[in-house]
Amino acid sequence: MTSSPPAKRFDWSNLGLRAASAVVLAPAVVAAVWFGGWPYLVMIAIGVALLAIEWGGMSAPVSPTRVAAVVAAAVLISVFVGYRGDFAWAWGAILLTAAGAAVVARGVAERPADAAYGVLYIAPAALCLVWLRQTDQGHWWVMMLFAATWAADIGAFLVGSALKGPKLWPRFSPNKTWSGFVGGLLAATAVGAMMAALPAFRLNLLAAAFVGLAVGLATMAGDLWESAIKRRFGVKDSGDLIPGHGGLLDRVDGLMFAVVVMALARLANQWGWH
Repeated sequence: MTSSPPAKRFDWSNLGLRAASAVVLAPAVVAAVWFGGWPYLVMIAIGVALLAIEWGGMSAPVSPTRVAAVVAAAVLISVFVGYRGDFAWAWGAILLTAAGAAVVARGVAERPADAAYGVLYIAPAALCLVWLRQTDQGHWWVMMLFAATWAADIGAFLVGSALKGPKLWPRFSPNKTWSGFVGGLLAATAVGAMMAALPAFRLNLLAAAFVGLAVGLATMAGDLWESAIKRRFGVKDSGDLIPGHGGLLDRVDGLMFAVVVMALARLANQWGWH
């Protein structure tokens, strides 16, 4: 009688790398969010530049530097316009600069659609981060965004690694499980509800829990979407910037979708939903 193969053990080494990376990065992010102003803008600008570099490396094998430069410039134009408060112009700039990125990519023998999509992928998230922080109580809303996103990632990783079970989307992301998906959603919902307990944050418990759930769902969707993108480009990670996570895009893939959902929730809140 043959024995069954031993169960795969929990990857504590990878968890340690993730935790160490979070200890280094999280305080800087929280400080920039809390103080706002130019530190927050610099944080976003640095993130945009790094994401553009990774996008160029993945999508533009012939001229990665030129494509990265034009994507970064295109996104930063909309970010700086939005930072001045001209958000209608900033959204229009995204469309115009995406077209410009496509023209440049074509001129250096790269796929125009990939360069344009790089702008359309990165710019809305960056612009929503700018807008969200500038709203009333914006620092609390951005804090909630990061807290719920991190909770979804950590909850999915811990529960999925411990319980395993059926795969969520094996074609594009073979390591993600339904147990991790549920664990991530529960963690994000709980963190959202906890934000309502803060006396300074004006949002009721049910609304805060719902926002946490929506952010958790968006985080999972963004993670899966980036897995599909990496599969299309034939890469395992977007880069190797962050130990235990890969590239910056591997770390913020869920945030890219979650910040748009959070911005919509904040807009609904401004219209009277509390």
